[in-house]
Amino acid sequence: MDPLTNAGLGARRNEDIALDLLKFVAATAGVGRPVVASTGFSGASAPKPEEHVAQLLELYSRCLSAVEGKGPEQEKAGKGAAQ
Repeated sequence: MDPLTNAGLGARRNEDIALDLLKFVAATAGVGRPVVASTGFSGASAPKPEEHVAQLLELYSRCLSAVEGKGPEQEKAGKGAAQ
């Protein structure tokens, strides 16, 4: 049976689970929060929007790999084959 057919019956796709995992990790780790300005010396400037999007996409990719049961070694091998 098609996975999309079962979606209404409570089954969830890996992409949906990975997205929920991304939201949890981002909220817990503070990814996506703006850098708060403080007086005195500042260590680093706020990341550019492009850098922020790239970080989120990388995090989503890692979450999806974790949901699919792929380890870091398999994830790296898959990236090399896709390029």
